[in-house]
Amino acid sequence: MILELSQSHYDDVLDTWEKSVAATHHFLKPQEIKFYKTAISKYGLPPLKLFGIYDKSILSGFIGLSETKVEMLFVHPDYIGTGIGKKLMSFAMQNPKIKFIDVNEENPHALAVYRHWGFTVISRDELDDSGKPHPILHLSR
Repeated sequence: MILELSQSHYDDVLDTWEKSVAATHHFLKPQEIKFYKTAISKYGLPPLKLFGIYDKSILSGFIGLSETKVEMLFVHPDYIGTGIGKKLMSFAMQNPKIKFIDVNEENPHALAVYRHWGFTVISRDELDDSGKPHPILHLSR
């Protein structure tokens, strides 16, 4: 069951985010993960509508949505390949306003997943939003 998450879930969201990034974003150094975690906790979570799936007491995955964009999708490493990401994307794609998503160019698996959902690359930034040298692909459907 997909639940709407609130500020009371932020610790679980950040824990799942950190574990997911460590398992899938091999291009990031540990100090970069700490930097992004701090930035997300301060600036990234509050403006989003967050939805997640719990398995017992573990947040197995979550998705963050703005008005027209999937802002983040992360699956706990113990649940990768179980269909959690697919459930969350299916949920998001039910909203016809959701037309955009960004992905790290250095994460080809995620890019392939988003292409499967009908997204295509419309532009590329050499630096991420923090000015770090991790190119970002902007996608639309």
